[in-house]
Amino acid sequence: MTSESPDPTPVDGAPRGRTFDEFQVGDVIRSEARTIAQADIDAFAKLSGDFNPAHVDQAFAKASVFRGTIAHGMLVQSVASGLAYQTGVFDGTVVAFVELSIRFLSPVRPGQSLRLELAVAAKDPAPSPKRGWVRFEAKVFDDGGTLVVDGRWELLLTRRRPKAR
Repeated sequence: MTSESPDPTPVDGAPRGRTFDEFQVGDVIRSEARTIAQADIDAFAKLSGDFNPAHVDQAFAKASVFRGTIAHGMLVQSVASGLAYQTGVFDGTVVAFVELSIRFLSPVRPGQSLRLELAVAAKDPAPSPKRGWVRFEAKVFDDGGTLVVDGRWELLLTRRRPKAR
């Protein structure tokens, strides 16, 4: 099953996210795209305190191996998390982000658009009848189709449909 970003409007006030039981191994969720701007990179540097000149100093970055400023890897990962949430599949059903493993494969430059692809790799009904873990293969692609981040996410999800808000 492939999902594109669903309608963000909850039906009858119920969360639109999928529960543990509604995910199946092999399901693929694809996000919309989001463009990274230099202003995003500058804001992330200020928020994180990571002012590495490869991210914020145009002259330095131009003379570096990157030949221009690049986004922080953790900014790209944070954007991926936001893209996942914006698909709606986790709205109201995620209990916790349990584990994250990521590899940064290619730099992301200002002006590049990113999209996320999550594939359900495994499910574990533990720790209780109320919650279960879902493991996702998480891939971030740029607008040219290049895989820029490859990773695995493990999320703890509710097993029962939460009550309407």
